[in-house]
Amino acid sequence: MDDLIRQVLNYLHGMWRRRWAGLAVAWLVALAGSAAVFRMPDMYEASARVFVDTQSILRPLMSGLAVQPDTDQQVAILSRTLISRPNIEKLVRMADLDLTVKSPMEREALIDRLLRTLSVKRAERENFYTIAYRDSNRIEAQRVVQALLSIFMESSLGDKRRGSDTARRFIEEQIKAYEKKLEEAENRLKEFKLKHMTLMGPSGKDYFTQMGALSEDLTKARMDLRAAEQSRDALKRELAGEDAVFLPRETQGAPHVSPAPEIDARIESLKRSLDELLRRFTDEHPDVVGTRRIIEQLEEQKRQELQAQRKAAAANPKTPAMNAAVNPVFQQLKMAQAEAEANVAAIHARVSDLEARFRQMQSAARSLPQVEAELAQLNRDYEVQKRNYEGLVSRRESAAISNDLDATASVADFRIIDPPSVPSQPAAPNRMLLLVLVLVVALGAGLCMSFVVSQVLPTFHEARTLREFTQRPVLGTVTLRSNPKVRLKQLRRAWLFAGGVAGLVCLFAGAMLVLTFKPGLI
Repeated sequence: MDDLIRQVLNYLHGMWRRRWAGLAVAWLVALAGSAAVFRMPDMYEASARVFVDTQSILRPLMSGLAVQPDTDQQVAILSRTLISRPNIEKLVRMADLDLTVKSPMEREALIDRLLRTLSVKRAERENFYTIAYRDSNRIEAQRVVQALLSIFMESSLGDKRRGSDTARRFIEEQIKAYEKKLEEAENRLKEFKLKHMTLMGPSGKDYFTQMGALSEDLTKARMDLRAAEQSRDALKRELAGEDAVFLPRETQGAPHVSPAPEIDARIESLKRSLDELLRRFTDEHPDVVGTRRIIEQLEEQKRQELQAQRKAAAANPKTPAMNAAVNPVFQQLKMAQAEAEANVAAIHARVSDLEARFRQMQSAARSLPQVEAELAQLNRDYEVQKRNYEGLVSRRESAAISNDLDATASVADFRIIDPPSVPSQPAAPNRMLLLVLVLVVALGAGLCMSFVVSQVLPTFHEARTLREFTQRPVLGTVTLRSNPKVRLKQLRRAWLFAGGVAGLVCLFAGAMLVLTFKPGLI
C-alpha cells in the first residue's frame, strides 16, 4: 500500500513539473471546442401529435359477421415501417426537398439524413404518435413533418384497401376453382349412381336391406303358392265326386247352351283376378302378363269348340238338339277350380320373377363392397369440395360486409392533436451542456498531456526512485536549500499556473453567461 501511495505521489509530482505543457494543451482544446460549439448551426424541431382511434361502436355489433383485424397491431406496424426508403422518396417530392438537389449523390445524402433524423414515437399505453424532425430551416422542418403526417394517414387507408382488394380477388379465384371441382364431383357421383342403379336401394336403403326384403317377399310368395296349390287340389277332389249334368232330355225350342260352360267360368274367374292384379301392379308385371295369356288361351279354346259344333250342326241338320241340364254345384266347383288355377299361375309367375331377381342380386353382391367403397370415396370427395366451397362463399360475404363496414366507419380514425409546428427557439444544439463538456474534455486533455510528458521526460525526486529506475547504487544526493528568492520564484510560478487555470474557467463562465442572456443560442 505504501509503495502504491509513493508511486502515485511520484506521478503527481512529475505531472506538476510538466504542468505547463498540460495547461497549454487544455487552452488549445478549450479554444477549439468553444469555437466549434458556437459555429454549430441552430437546429429547429418541428413536431406533430396524432391520436389514432381504433375503437368503433360498429365493431362489437358486427362481431362474427365481418372480418375484424387487429387494428392496434396494424397501426403499430405502420408506424414502425413509416420511415422507409419508398416513403422518404415520396416525402422528398411532397416537401419539395429535391429542388436544391443537383446530383444523385446529393439526393442519396438527403435521403440518408432524413432516415436518420426523422422519428415517430408512440406513447406506452395510448395510441398517441409524435412525428418529429430537426432542420436548420424552420419552414423546411415544418413542411417535412406535414408531408410525413399526410403519408402516415394515407398509408393506412391505402394499405387497407389494397389488402381488401387482394383478399377479395383471391377468394373469388378460389370460389371459381372450387365451383369447377364441385361440379366435377357431382358429375362423377351422378354417373356412378346411374351406372350402379340396381345396387342402389330406393329411399336410402342399402343393398343388403334390399336383399333381405326380397328374400322375405320370396318366402311369402312361396307360402302363398303352396296354399293356392293346396286349395286347387282340394277343388279337384271335390269336382271329381260331382256329375257334370243331370239326365239328358230332348226339348224343342230350348234356349242355347254354351258348348263349354267350364271355360266360361274359368274366363270369368281369371278376369276378376286380372282386375285385382291391375289395381296393385302395372301392365308389365309378370302376374298380369301371365293371367292375360291364360285368358287368351281359354278364349281361343272356346272359339275352337264353337266352330266344331257349328260344323257338326251343318253336317247333320236333321239331328235333334240334345239339351242337358247342367249341375249347378258342378258348375260352381268348376268356376272355383278355374279361379284357383288362375291364382296358382299368377303366384307361380310372381315366385319365378322374385327368384330371378334374388339370383341376380346374389350374383351382383360380389362386387358390392367395391361399389360401396367407391361410392364412399366419391361422397367423401364431394363433401370436402362442398364444405370448402361453402366456407369460401361465407368468407366472401364476410369480406363484402367488411368492405362496407370500412366504407361506413374506417378502421382507424386519425385525429391531429397538435398540428405541425416549429418553436421560435432552436431545439439544438444545447450549447450550455456542450461548453461544460468541452471544459471537462479540455481539463482532461491537459492532465493527460502532463502525465504523458512526465513519462516521456521523467524526473526523479528522491534517491530511491532513481536507484529503482537505473538499477545502480546511488552514492549520495545534493539538496537544494531554499531561500526567499527561490520561494518567491516558486510562488510566482504557482500563481501563474493558477491564473492560467482560472482564466480557462472564466472563459467558459463568460461564454455560459452570454448564453444565459441570449437563450436562442442554447
